[in-house]
Amino acid sequence: MLGEFSIRSGEQIISDSDNRSKKVWLLLAYLICRGNRPIPAKELIDLLWGDEPSSSNPENALKITLHRARTLLDQLWPSAGHQLIVYRDNGYIWSSTCPLTLDTDAFTQHCQPPSGSDDEALASYLKALDLYRGEFLTKLSSEVWVIPIAAHFHNLYIQTVLNTIPLLITKQAYQQADEICRTAIALEPYDESLYQLYMQVLSAKGDQMRVIAVYEDLSQKLFTAFGIKPGEETRAVYRSVTHQLTDQSLPMDVVLTQLQETDAADGALECKYDDFKILCHAETRSILRSGKATHIALLSVNGLPDKPLSKRSLTCAMDNLGTQIRLNLRRGDAFSRCSTSQFILMLPQANCENSCMVCRRVIGAFTRKYPHSPANIQFIVQPLGQNALDL
Repeated sequence: MLGEFSIRSGEQIISDSDNRSKKVWLLLAYLICRGNRPIPAKELIDLLWGDEPSSSNPENALKITLHRARTLLDQLWPSAGHQLIVYRDNGYIWSSTCPLTLDTDAFTQHCQPPSGSDDEALASYLKALDLYRGEFLTKLSSEVWVIPIAAHFHNLYIQTVLNTIPLLITKQAYQQADEICRTAIALEPYDESLYQLYMQVLSAKGDQMRVIAVYEDLSQKLFTAFGIKPGEETRAVYRSVTHQLTDQSLPMDVVLTQLQETDAADGALECKYDDFKILCHAETRSILRSGKATHIALLSVNGLPDKPLSKRSLTCAMDNLGTQIRLNLRRGDAFSRCSTSQFILMLPQANCENSCMVCRRVIGAFTRKYPHSPANIQFIVQPLGQNALDL
């Protein structure tokens, strides 16, 4: 039932990929999962049709669906349908006379190995992960009764992955850990704990470039879906695995080459918010030494009080505003997107008046370029390291 729903007896197998009748497979799944009690006809009718009219004779419609289910089961062996689905105590039940094993039971057992050595635990976890070939009853995932069961097995799978990867890292089985992480992230694309482990695996493999790609992929997914950035724990893992130094000495010309900016775009420097904070830390130290002013500007995009921006309008406005910021700032200035609706700018050697002038220039350029945009842009300027001035 994990992934494709299939029933096997010896060499004979039937699966929901070979049959278009969703109601037949829904009936079979419900009977198997509720196999400890007879299910009244009324409950099955509500399950299969709900508020949807089955026919003028719902009992007859249920009998037709039961007949189709039994006919399908007959592919396993002659008369299997009537042997497996029986009527007893005023209800239908999956017969207990034929031994039945479920992948969900084996999966649960392997996810919770008895206390023993790490090797025994790892072997058990790997068997569980091999059994998890997709969400519980994937094609029936919208059914109300399926949802909590699917969530249970999904959470159990994720926890098993989190238990497995450290054991594989200890054994230096990096390629196997890599494959498990990629599979898990495909099923759970927003779980930061998976990305943290994946970055550790890639770092152990020495693949620093993929660490960066994985972190940026997570950042983009979280920002697009929820308007948030990775948490501090994830950022700490990222910094830890990317700041490791090479064991080999580097000649000066190689270091200078690595420090050069490649494919530099016109205008100001756009950077990640974490990098922007580092630039601000360095600039603050420079201010203490030189006494020259540097100002920070925060540009916020909103709608009108009676007409907030839609997600699509906000995304479009932020993309367009980012372009105008880059083109209307000096090459020595830096900026970053710090939230779903805000950009932050660092303006070195600019006083408050000049910084406000820069913000108005950016907003004016945006307004001229996109006169019909519903975005309302406001800004705040403050000296770096001092109290804000709301303008």
